[in-house]
Amino acid sequence: MFKVAADVERWPEILPHYRWVRFLKRRDGGGTVEMAAWRPFGVIRYPTWWVSQMTVDPGAREIRYRHVWGITRGMDVCWRLVAQPHGVDVTIEHEWAGPGWPIVGPLAARLVIGPVFIHGIAKRTLAGIKRVIEGEGGARR
Repeated sequence: MFKVAADVERWPEILPHYRWVRFLKRRDGGGTVEMAAWRPFGVIRYPTWWVSQMTVDPGAREIRYRHVWGITRGMDVCWRLVAQPHGVDVTIEHEWAGPGWPIVGPLAARLVIGPVFIHGIAKRTLAGIKRVIEGEGGARR
C-alpha cells in the first residue's frame, strides 16, 4: 500500500480522476510535484491543479505534502499508513486556513474548497488506490 501511495507518477494510470502528475524536481523519493485532477459534478468535470513539496518517510510510513502553488497554497497534507493484522489503516489529514483572500478566504475553504474539492478528490484517490491494491492481490510493478 505504501509503495502505491508514494508512486504518485503512476496515479494517472490507476486513478481515472487524475489528469497528470509530474515531478518538477526529485529529492529522496519525493520532491516538488505538480498534480492535476478532475473533480466530477455529475456530467461536468472541474479541473484542479496544484504544486506540492512531497516528502516520503518509509520508516514512519508517512507521505507529506506542503502545497506551494495553486489555490490550496499553504495546505499541509499527511498520509499515514499503519499496518494492521488484516490490512492497512490509512489516514489523510489536511491542515489549511484557506486561501489568502480577505474576509471570504476561510469561509470559502470551510464551505466549498475543503468539503467539495479537497475531500472529493482525496476520497476518490483513497478508494482508487484501495481498488488497485485489492484487485492486484498485493502485486506491485
